[in-house]
Amino acid sequence: MSTVVQDRGTVLGGIVQGGLRAAEDVRPYDDGRQQDKRTVPLSCLMGLIFLRVACRMGGVTKQKDEVTMQEVKQDEKKQSFLKGAAILAAASIFVKIIGAVYRLPLVGVLGDAGYGYFQTTYNIYTLLLTISTAGIPVALSRLVSSAAARGDSGLVKRYFSVALPAFAAIGVAAMLVMFIFADSFAGFMNNSQAAAGIRVLAPAVFFGCIISVYRGYMQGFEHMAPTALSQVVEVISKAAIGLIIAMWLTRRDYDLPVRSAGAIMGVTVGLALCIPLLIRSKRKHDSRTALHAPGGSSGDAEALPAGSSVLGQLMKVCVPITLGASFMSIITVIDSSVVMGRLQRGLILTEFEASEFFGMYSKCLNIYQLPTALIVPVSVSIVPAIAAALARRQASEARIVTQSAIKLVNLLALPAAAGIMALSNPILTALFQDSRPTTATILTILGAASFFVCFQLVTTAILQANGFERIMMITYPVGGAVQIILDYYLVGNPSVGIIGSPIGTLSCFAVISALNILFMRLRIKERPKLGVAFIKPLFCTAVMAGTAYGVYALADRLLASALGGGRLAVVICLGAAICAGVIVYAALIILTRVITAEDLALVPKGEKLARVLRVRTAGAQAAGLPGGDGDGNS
Repeated sequence: MSTVVQDRGTVLGGIVQGGLRAAEDVRPYDDGRQQDKRTVPLSCLMGLIFLRVACRMGGVTKQKDEVTMQEVKQDEKKQSFLKGAAILAAASIFVKIIGAVYRLPLVGVLGDAGYGYFQTTYNIYTLLLTISTAGIPVALSRLVSSAAARGDSGLVKRYFSVALPAFAAIGVAAMLVMFIFADSFAGFMNNSQAAAGIRVLAPAVFFGCIISVYRGYMQGFEHMAPTALSQVVEVISKAAIGLIIAMWLTRRDYDLPVRSAGAIMGVTVGLALCIPLLIRSKRKHDSRTALHAPGGSSGDAEALPAGSSVLGQLMKVCVPITLGASFMSIITVIDSSVVMGRLQRGLILTEFEASEFFGMYSKCLNIYQLPTALIVPVSVSIVPAIAAALARRQASEARIVTQSAIKLVNLLALPAAAGIMALSNPILTALFQDSRPTTATILTILGAASFFVCFQLVTTAILQANGFERIMMITYPVGGAVQIILDYYLVGNPSVGIIGSPIGTLSCFAVISALNILFMRLRIKERPKLGVAFIKPLFCTAVMAGTAYGVYALADRLLASALGGGRLAVVICLGAAICAGVIVYAALIILTRVITAEDLALVPKGEKLARVLRVRTAGAQAAGLPGGDGDGNS
């Protein structure tokens, strides 16, 4: 199962938060928010793609009779939702890229077997972390935001004071379970050598609970910078410290399981470093507001709800989100156990040999999950736009946003998937010096799967924005069951072996995507036109993939003798193929007019860009008219 599920709790949290707040607080954004659009950083391309979508989300209603909290909201407007969305998008992409890149040298240090131990440990950690923390930021940010909008500073403080000890206790319990039962978890995963790494990661679950409370509190004020900064600190520390420890243990000639556990220690240390950063951010935030003052607008402490009542409110939001987010993590753990078990009992391999094969599969996941770094911010950001349009009873606007979002996902995910499939062998050779046919086959299949992972993310978000958030409780179990069944029968077949695992992953997300489309057609009245969103992007992608493959083959033939046919030659040829593919793809998008003025409306200054590029509206294109004004009028 894909490691993309590691971020599933965060994604679902953003989706539910955006949908609920848009539905409750929707109203046209005011002039202050319009002016804030000009302050959006331009360093993040994905921030540009979805900022205009976020604009359509309604503003928070203010209470004029609460001067103190009104000042708080005015101060927080300096970091509006728009800027916060761009910051989170930039952080998300950076974290994804660093998280994948740092695994490249890690595989070289640990080898396939050691990386198999690493991935097994991480799957257990992800499951317990998701169960412990998935719903905390959403629940707390929603309640804090609601109380702040009403000017109730006392209630804001009560929410935090109840959440912190409650979820710290949950973190302690999860940490003890992970540490005490490490051998049992490793045995269940059919990988006994992963126990040391599981114990090393146990404190990380506790730290994750504390961090989630602080992130949720700050997000309640639409203050996203602390969350983004802590994510960056976490991933840099994880990469640097993990690699340093792994290399030090390797030089000292420690056993492979110990080196793997040392590599994963960077995760625990990175999370620990985030806590003082977030504490300082909260204190700095509160010192600029009235939240540090005793009392609050709720008056006496007796007027505030009891701690048990506040905890009940938090759990009411946390539990459904946690259940949904945990399901895919549970499937991942079960699937990893099935794969390791079938490799050992079906193919009669030793545990070490099975871990080597599992490591081959796991390192291909690092490449396959990269496209989701672009899609996750899009899937989170379209939800408030759709929910806001529906709340205003503008179904046609919701349909336009939905169709444009699907088209944008296709324009990003299709070429990424096709590029991975067409260039799987040189990619593995350039990154890992691995030219084995089995590994290339695994990555080729996972390349196709990466598109369906991205597509199911955005279609799930669309369904949730339309009020069908429980559908994922049907689609995910069905997809997970398909994967486990296929893996059981295919991986244990000597003629298929480990290649059965990516086949199961591809089938899982293809089934979820198909079910999402089915439910969209059955439940959503204003359905998007999927043919329009697919035909031209598919054509552009096919030409791009053929060009990239042809350029690589030609460059390899011309440069192989001159450069000796080593890794350097592969890197140069691969770079030429990627550049050629990008140029051809960009030219085709412009020539085929796959982008309409409505799509560019999702980008800040999109109307002006449409006029400059003479991009027509969808209506003008359908009628064959020469152009539009970029504002939706042909």
